[in-house]
Amino acid sequence: MNKLGKLSLCLCLAVGQGTAQARDRRLEPLSQAPGKAAQRGNPYASQPGAAGAGQKLYERECSGCHGTAGQGGRRGPAVASPTVAQSPPGAIFWVLRNGSLRAGMPSFSHLPEAQRWQIVTYLKSLQ
Repeated sequence: MNKLGKLSLCLCLAVGQGTAQARDRRLEPLSQAPGKAAQRGNPYASQPGAAGAGQKLYERECSGCHGTAGQGGRRGPAVASPTVAQSPPGAIFWVLRNGSLRAGMPSFSHLPEAQRWQIVTYLKSLQ
């Protein structure tokens, strides 16, 4: 490979890493949930069918931005990610409830609480 080819490859890798880092920054609202909210447990975590119900809700409400399998899209970061997997369920619920204007995440407070917890259950099942 010539010098120009190596430079081009390095630039592509650097740009790709920058994009991944930018996507991770869009998940920052998870770390901004107040302690009390983040400590909330998911009452649907062990209920059979909750992840399936959450998947249907995710497909309707979230997939347009976050991709059909949580892989991310133009408008939303990947939610099938280690960051989401390691986040407390209460923090994910808090972001669904409040959204994040800065990150471009709308509030989903129009959904009943049970449905938001089902989405959390589904997101946790992606890992």
